[in-house]
Amino acid sequence: MQGNSEKVAVIGAGSWGTALAMVLADNGHEVLLWSHNEGQVKEINESHRNKKYLPEIKLPETITGYASLVEALTGVEKVILAVPTKAIREVIGKIRTIQKTPLTIVNVSKGIEPDTLLRISEVIKQEMPKKLLKDIVVLSGPSHAEEVSLRHPTTVTVTSENMEAAGKIQDLFINQNFRVYTNPDVVGVEIGGALKNIIALAAGIADGLGNGDNAKAALITRGLAEIARLGTKMGANPLTFSGLTGIGDLIVTCTSVHSRNWRAGNLLGKGHTLDEVLANMGMVVEGVRTTKAAYQLAEKYQVSMPITKALYNVLFNGYNPKAAVDSLMARGKKNEMDDLINILGERYNDEE
Repeated sequence: MQGNSEKVAVIGAGSWGTALAMVLADNGHEVLLWSHNEGQVKEINESHRNKKYLPEIKLPETITGYASLVEALTGVEKVILAVPTKAIREVIGKIRTIQKTPLTIVNVSKGIEPDTLLRISEVIKQEMPKKLLKDIVVLSGPSHAEEVSLRHPTTVTVTSENMEAAGKIQDLFINQNFRVYTNPDVVGVEIGGALKNIIALAAGIADGLGNGDNAKAALITRGLAEIARLGTKMGANPLTFSGLTGIGDLIVTCTSVHSRNWRAGNLLGKGHTLDEVLANMGMVVEGVRTTKAAYQLAEKYQVSMPITKALYNVLFNGYNPKAAVDSLMARGKKNEMDDLINILGERYNDEE
């Protein structure tokens, strides 16, 4: 338990928002957990459960559910934003009509907005008036909500343009089960967290096709190269992709049955259509939306992203998953070290 108790709003009572609310409650903070679903709020308050998202978990009694955003924001200075990325603009639009004093907003959702190609922190900055926005902090890393809610050891990263603000959020969350590092590379942390969902979809497809561990290892490794190529071109530090929000998040999302993106890909590999998969999941699969954005970013920055391109064709152009995998294997010969040289070269050229 932390020494200084705070009142913190968590906006979004899905699995991740609820799990983070539990971490905050364990640290002695008063948590105001908002959901647009009144039945879910009633369940949180009366039985201390959130059965749709974390069915086996008993929630701490210091978590109070609210269906009113006005009530959930009353008296708070820090807001944890845990809604799907497609809902960010709508929710921020509501917050700015309610809020009178500046907030620190901590975004914990991972994605890139298609068409605008903005990172989520950039979307928040665009939507929230400067007078109401104290700081934006991003929390990301290898962290399945199911395991966090069971208080299994988990390690994440926080980043911000204001590292003092990141340090305060580190203090807010860190405990013996939930270790928090800081990293000043906002671009790298956000790009790594978003794009790993694309590779997880591809890994799920490979598993659904029965391609085995060799194929998945290749997808993870070459997927990391794609992420680093694009991220570095966008201004990220390449070392970030060797950390928790790069290879760490990539490993956990590509190899675990807890991963929605892996599960969605697995169903695609087994022959289900995208519409069938999304209906079956019952929860947002961020990688689908992010694949479109990453495909657009690859074109904008003229970066080679063959796995992303193949997945884009499967999701949006009706390509057969097996044919897409075969096309990746049939690509021309390359030198693996070229990627590392190019990525590091991009970084050093920017610093000159």
